[in-house]
Amino acid sequence: MVESRKTSETDIRLDLNVRGTGVYQFDTEIPFFEHMLSHISKHGLIDMDLKLRGDIGIDCHHSVEDTAILMGQMIHTQLGDKKGIFRYGHFTLPMDEVLTTVAVDLGGRFYFKYSGPPIDGKFGIYDAELTLEFLQKFALNAKMNLHVVVHYGENRHHIHESIFKGLGKALRQAIAIDSLAKDQIPSTKGMLE
Repeated sequence: MVESRKTSETDIRLDLNVRGTGVYQFDTEIPFFEHMLSHISKHGLIDMDLKLRGDIGIDCHHSVEDTAILMGQMIHTQLGDKKGIFRYGHFTLPMDEVLTTVAVDLGGRFYFKYSGPPIDGKFGIYDAELTLEFLQKFALNAKMNLHVVVHYGENRHHIHESIFKGLGKALRQAIAIDSLAKDQIPSTKGMLE
């Protein structure tokens, strides 16, 4: 599925498949962001081909935010009525001295919560605080609950990697088809938004 998002600040083309094999290709001019997205793809088995041009001469905010919006919308669309999916996923991921838990609910309602050390500093041109912006906008547009807890850790790179890898793993569980309930919508309401 290919979608585009074009504003006065960004021009994005994304080919995304939630039932993929973890193949990715990025052309964003933001190397650290590409590195983080690769973890979602690889560990979530979500294929991504992203071309992004944005106003990075100002900063990377609009580029990261708009990518999160488009990714979230596409995942929500591709899951359709969500028949057969597990809906919930969680993963606790060790990354050297860091331990992070990521939990998701694809039930159609937005909520985002981060708990852990401050997310600040820079990775090249990428402001570390953009990670929280990405996660919030991604969860909002995917219509999901997303809880991220960094239990402990010191290395900023490891903290970021653990979050994005954990997100990929949690999404993989939630999106997977439950073979025992493949014709059922995972809700007592009989529907999910």
